[in-house]
Amino acid sequence: MTAIQAATAHRKTRRLVATAAIAAGAALTLSACGAGQISQTADQVAAVNGNSADVGNISVRNVHVVYPQSEEYSIEPGGKVELGFIAVNNSPNNSDKLTRIATTAASSITLGEEPGGTEIEPLTALGAGAPADTQLDDPLIPLQQIVVELNGIGEDVRPGLTVPVTFTFENAGDVEVLVPVDAGPVLPRNVSDKSPVEAEAHGEAESAEQSIVETEVEEGADGNN
Repeated sequence: MTAIQAATAHRKTRRLVATAAIAAGAALTLSACGAGQISQTADQVAAVNGNSADVGNISVRNVHVVYPQSEEYSIEPGGKVELGFIAVNNSPNNSDKLTRIATTAASSITLGEEPGGTEIEPLTALGAGAPADTQLDDPLIPLQQIVVELNGIGEDVRPGLTVPVTFTFENAGDVEVLVPVDAGPVLPRNVSDKSPVEAEAHGEAESAEQSIVETEVEEGADGNN
């Protein structure tokens, strides 16, 4: 083996060692991400649109102000809106209970009194809002559905903004979440000649028509000569 071949082989060996070290480091990082999880319920929440927080054994997920879908609710100041969220109890042994929800963005909050109440048994979840927002990846995990309403909302409850909401659990304690307000349905776009893009397209069309007319006039002039 020549000196050049030996040096090349040595460099390849060093690159392989470095690659293996990086791969090992990545494996350790991924393992660390899952460390401390008591159960799999913390990973059972579907893709979220709202905000999240953790306190004790409780994972609060997809917390958001639901954009009104019926005449019963209104996003206008003084109106009433629903609060959507999922609260997962990750403890395999101890139950917990949602005892209070507070916010400065509404004059009062109605915490639903559905059968089963706000008790969260071990490895179960409590959900509020639209059913589509409270679906778990594992349908076998029990989910208790309730209705939570913000009454007399303030002017800061507007689509695209966030409002502070504090959840109080009997065992886990308090946790504050900055809650986004749903943007609502997509409104149809009204187009006119004054819209920037439409005005530009309209101007280009007029220029093209004018160019055609001028060309025709020039051709007619040549023909007369």
